[in-house]
Amino acid sequence: MRKLIFAINTPRDGCVDHTSQSVDDEALAYFTQLTRDSGVQVFGRKTWQLMVPYWPEAATDPSSTKTERDFAVAFNSIEKVVFSRSLKSTEYHETRIVATDLRGEILNLKKKDGKNILVGGVDIPSQLIQLGLIDEYRFVVGPNVAGAGRRLFDSVNLPETLELDLVESKVFGSGRVALRYSKRSSTGEIK
Repeated sequence: MRKLIFAINTPRDGCVDHTSQSVDDEALAYFTQLTRDSGVQVFGRKTWQLMVPYWPEAATDPSSTKTERDFAVAFNSIEKVVFSRSLKSTEYHETRIVATDLRGEILNLKKKDGKNILVGGVDIPSQLIQLGLIDEYRFVVGPNVAGAGRRLFDSVNLPETLELDLVESKVFGSGRVALRYSKRSSTGEIK
């Protein structure tokens, strides 16, 4: 069964308004590799509209850096599922819009053969956390404090504490830290 991996770039205080954040080359290269290692990306409408058309255009924009182009190529090459009740269609290739049954759709994706599933943003991942469907968490924590904005996990309401095990960490030259956690199973074993 494929894993569902939640990945996000966040400042130290967890304010995740992506319009006021930056990503350096090391962090972007990290997300590029994570995207290459995945078979499907899942988004909600808001995150989708932050990503498209920006990244598809970055792939051919002469002012894009090599690192930006690498991420854009990885982004463009992966299947995407966008959960939205307001979007009716998209002209972007390899993209499917789903209006209902988040749980069922994710369970079906997890059962299919192939590479893992990557989810980003806040709303859809919050719902998936509540449903207990996320297997792995990847946080790239920046050396900055935003001080205002929506906080990560503000809308998550869990019946019990979610126990995670640190699997890997990496410190970037910029002071960012990539943290990889796996959800602890009910037996206490790392999944």
